[in-house]
Amino acid sequence: MSSRDLLIEIGTEELPPVALPHLSKAFEQEITSGLTKAQLGFAGTTRFASPRRLAVIVSGLQETQEAASIEKFGPALQAAFDSDGNPTKAAEGFARSCGVSVSELSEKSDGKVAKLYYQAVRAGEPATALIPDIVNQALASLPIPKRMRWGASLDEFVRPVHWVVLLFGNAVVPATIMGITTGNETRGHRFHHPDGIVLNAPDEYASALANDGFVIADFAARQDKIREQIQQEADKLSAHVDIDEALLAEVTALVEWPVALTGSFDDTFLAVPKEALVSSMKKHQKCFTLEDSDGNILPHFITISNLASQDPAKVVAGNERVIRPRLADAAFFYDQDKKLPLSARQEKLKTVVFEQSLGTVYDKSQRVAALATYIAADLGYDQSRAARAAELAKCDLLTGMVGEFADLQGIMGSYYAKHDGEDAEVATAINEQYLPRFAGDGLPLTDTGIVVALAERLDTIVGLFGIGQPPTGSKDPYALRRAALGILRIIVEKQLDLDLATCVDNAISHYGDLPEQEGLAQKVLDFIFERFRAWYADEGIKASIFQAVDAVRSTKPYDFNLRVHAVREFTALKQAEALSAANKRVSNILAKLDTPPAAYIETALFTEAAEQQLATTLDTLTSEVEPLLQQRRYSEALAAMASLQGPVYTFFDEVMVNTDDDRVRSNRQSLLQKLRQLFLQVADISLLQTA
Repeated sequence: MSSRDLLIEIGTEELPPVALPHLSKAFEQEITSGLTKAQLGFAGTTRFASPRRLAVIVSGLQETQEAASIEKFGPALQAAFDSDGNPTKAAEGFARSCGVSVSELSEKSDGKVAKLYYQAVRAGEPATALIPDIVNQALASLPIPKRMRWGASLDEFVRPVHWVVLLFGNAVVPATIMGITTGNETRGHRFHHPDGIVLNAPDEYASALANDGFVIADFAARQDKIREQIQQEADKLSAHVDIDEALLAEVTALVEWPVALTGSFDDTFLAVPKEALVSSMKKHQKCFTLEDSDGNILPHFITISNLASQDPAKVVAGNERVIRPRLADAAFFYDQDKKLPLSARQEKLKTVVFEQSLGTVYDKSQRVAALATYIAADLGYDQSRAARAAELAKCDLLTGMVGEFADLQGIMGSYYAKHDGEDAEVATAINEQYLPRFAGDGLPLTDTGIVVALAERLDTIVGLFGIGQPPTGSKDPYALRRAALGILRIIVEKQLDLDLATCVDNAISHYGDLPEQEGLAQKVLDFIFERFRAWYADEGIKASIFQAVDAVRSTKPYDFNLRVHAVREFTALKQAEALSAANKRVSNILAKLDTPPAAYIETALFTEAAEQQLATTLDTLTSEVEPLLQQRRYSEALAAMASLQGPVYTFFDEVMVNTDDDRVRSNRQSLLQKLRQLFLQVADISLLQTA
């Protein structure tokens, strides 16, 4: 079947930059979905996006739908005709639905009963007749939270639409989309080439815009060009530039013809903390900052212009003129904030509500200080530092700098604490309390930072669970899942021998009465340890391994993690599957008992060599394994237990557990209990059978 390329371009006023990549991807997906539903085959799609356009090229689109065979079963024959052989209303209705008369229908069995039957071949419709509806439906389905109207039109879109290109091969597909008559004329850069550009074929699209229209329509290509230009500008100054990917994407969505230019600012602003300068230039001017080899910020910035100016110096001067008051604001906030010690802001935290049912930020800081002191004592860290850092941790929320740049909370608190002469580790911990901020982020480096970061997160989780506000579905307004994962990361990666159960109990004790007090500690522990499931899935560890360890949960996350990796190594042993199956069998036997077996095994009751051998092997192994378990050398312990495969299988082959003799039966059950308890000191490997 013959095919052609299809170009769809929606020309608009400037689209929201942060939403542009998502809109572009969604538009491509909706077009692809629409073509698939319409049974129009195609070779592939390519999407384009710039501030003034969303576009998709569909390669090798069929010109006509494939012919489709239609067959329908109607009513059973006995219901289709009356006793005189005349068609019933059921038969006539079925015929009408098929567009034929009853006499044109045939009979066929559906495998159970003979029914009226209709069969025909529907000719495929031309693609040109289907494309307009597919495009309109795609535009209507885009994830746009708030649509707008323009002029007298009733059409709605994220921004006003000014032109629509619908070009199938070299022919325009006639249609009205968003109130615009389709054509083959796109438009170039708003300033460099505001006139139309006639396209003769879809494959001319990107090159015509780039060569004639001063528009790089491919988002990824434009982004790569900006990245390259930024690096070139940095190289001119022998400077380092850390390209923020989110900022790069936003800038890419703001320009169609990028030109990187380097400007400068007064080096007196370098007295302001680097993070404040960077935040100001990113937030207000979308600029990239430069550093020297030691990480010190330089008095220069790189801006991305949306045109190739004949006088770039004027563009640079304009940016420098705008950026100066922004930096001056940052300098002003910094100077003003330093006039009042951070600790003097503690009392004002009583006016800031943390959560209506959980009190103020001051209340929270006191709870965190108490919990941090407890954790510090447990880990052997400095308790006074932990308490002091926790008390000061939120004071920078009331500073002018954080009020203007919310992303600087913690960072500015650290600077102000150092300025006030606070202990260096306390000052560092004020920033480290927020680490890790996101997946893959660094962890606190100081002991005090570790303690406060843990206490801060535990207090939040306990409090919100205590008032019945845990995350539900995809809703997690307080980012409790991220907080729980942060707790696990800190404990595991820092190899802390910390018992979360006692920490949660301590956190609860500082709240007094909570509405959801009953079972609260267990709910919080279950929630935190459940985060391990996704963690291990990302590491390629089977869910059954997590379940095996969770079944005998150690409430110490570091210990839990050691067990998981030990069981993972165990599953690679050739004996693992057999021992897992044996444990499953033992578990089933013991689960059926009305009372647990006796704690002691009577060797005098052994009548079979196999049970004597298993008992002897268990005694020897227990002596060998106990020291390994105490030292958390779980991999070595499980490797040693693997030697039980032979004795266990011989036992089941040669010994009847449920013998008629009550004492012998109970003794054999006790032997199996001992076997199971040995493995349960690491994990319930019977659950590996669920893999």
